[in-house]
Amino acid sequence: MEFSRGKTIAEKILSIASGKDVKAGDFVLAEIDRAMVHDITAPLAIKALERITGNRRVKCPERVVMAFDHQVPADSVNAAETHKMLRRFADENGILNYDVREGIAHQIMVEKGHALPGQLIVGADSHTCMYGALNCFSTGIGSTDMGFVFATMKLWFKVPETIYFEVSGKLDRYVCGKDVILKLIGMVGADGANYKACVYGGKTVRKMGMSDRLTMCNMAIEMGGKAGIVEFDSVTERYLKEIGVEEYSPVQMDEDAKYDRVELDVTGMEPQVAKPHRVDNVCGVSEVEGTKVNQVFIGSCTNGRYEDLKVAAELLEGESVARGVRLIVIPASRSIYRKALKDGLIDVFVDAGALVEFPCCGPCMGGSFGLIASGEVSVSTSNRNFIGRQGSPEGLIYLVSPATAAATAIYGEITDPRKI
Repeated sequence: MEFSRGKTIAEKILSIASGKDVKAGDFVLAEIDRAMVHDITAPLAIKALERITGNRRVKCPERVVMAFDHQVPADSVNAAETHKMLRRFADENGILNYDVREGIAHQIMVEKGHALPGQLIVGADSHTCMYGALNCFSTGIGSTDMGFVFATMKLWFKVPETIYFEVSGKLDRYVCGKDVILKLIGMVGADGANYKACVYGGKTVRKMGMSDRLTMCNMAIEMGGKAGIVEFDSVTERYLKEIGVEEYSPVQMDEDAKYDRVELDVTGMEPQVAKPHRVDNVCGVSEVEGTKVNQVFIGSCTNGRYEDLKVAAELLEGESVARGVRLIVIPASRSIYRKALKDGLIDVFVDAGALVEFPCCGPCMGGSFGLIASGEVSVSTSNRNFIGRQGSPEGLIYLVSPATAAATAIYGEITDPRKI
């Protein structure tokens, strides 16, 4: 369709999805290209569908993807019963259900080609914004909204304004995309991008691989963002080719588009840490260096990709996890697990004394294994450090990059990986 000039990526995608030429601030009823649910959010979405339609029939089941990842393997009888009900629902509707086999839903959506440039994607999970690294508009919605999507495959949106985060400068060794997004969140605050499309660009982002871009888009929600987006370029093109995708429609921002701008020069920036109990409570690693820890978690949809495991293994090879520290490593998907196994990374982790688990969310949301006790300190590569997020509400969670996590596991205290 034809657009008026001066549009952002968000305005273009929502114009395509609604069939109207829209701008920031407009309200639109838009067609959904793909919808994702997992084992925690799907049950409530199904109940909402039943209230809306009086039955359990999904309008466009071929556009829905389901995966079990939060309580996997089932950690209670209730979880097992939920999984059984969801399997039946998926079978009744012909929904693609990855069940417990493939790993974390967000990683599956990306690596299985379910999120493509130019698409409008929703997921009943706040970190659905991760897929925007592939140049789509992807956002988390509530389970009731997902019930409406099940019934109509449409949803109402307010077209968001855009913040362009221009990142420049050279990153030090062992300073990565996780450190950059933590720094940005610390700069703008937990509500600094409320209902905005967060577009990441600049020379530094253009040099980043897809893994770092996914990490940054994943955490757009932690500053209130509606979506995280990266402009289409050769990195996007190469990644799509690697996963076997050939047909897609990229969307670029017009040069005269209207947006706010935040600039960051990362030259000389040290690894970043989000201190308890807020993601925007960010400091340089030097401020908290030496803090004793009880558990280190490397994984989650934020930092459980192969590149994350590789840098952690590089630091851990030939080392041992500090006495009294538990190191939990969880690849984000089965394909990542297999590659890490093939390349010897799993051996490195096991030799160092880590517990390596099959792909799932693990301790990230505090609902499965790997929980911390009162007074314990967790250093985690996940995306949230709220009170009780990983177990006891009297525990403390620090968010870091995989490199900082690995260095911390070796010494038993928060450590700058550049010193290893």
